[in-house]
Amino acid sequence: MKLLLDANLSWRLTTALAASFGNCAHVDHIGIRVPAKDIEIWNFARKNNYIIVTQDSDFCNLLAIHGFPPKVVLFKKGNTDKKTVLSLLLTYQQFIDDLDKNDYGLLEIL
Repeated sequence: MKLLLDANLSWRLTTALAASFGNCAHVDHIGIRVPAKDIEIWNFARKNNYIIVTQDSDFCNLLAIHGFPPKVVLFKKGNTDKKTVLSLLLTYQQFIDDLDKNDYGLLEIL
């Protein structure tokens, strides 16, 4: 499984998440311009088989318009510190794994 963290999440999470999720990258470090437009992130994730992890509901609109892949994990908790994001991603790891393997494109974490 490959996770792509959006700009609204800390790049420092990539190292902590790699042990549990395998390949984990941040949009600021994948070789596309910064700040990247949502559609550029979307296209990169689709082309490279990433699941987008974000707090930006605009990715739900892209999912509705284009379908998946890529799939999206959406945090709906408002601004959340990196320790909480890390804890939630680890807590929901099985659900994220299910998202990766099944025929649906969105996981919302409330």
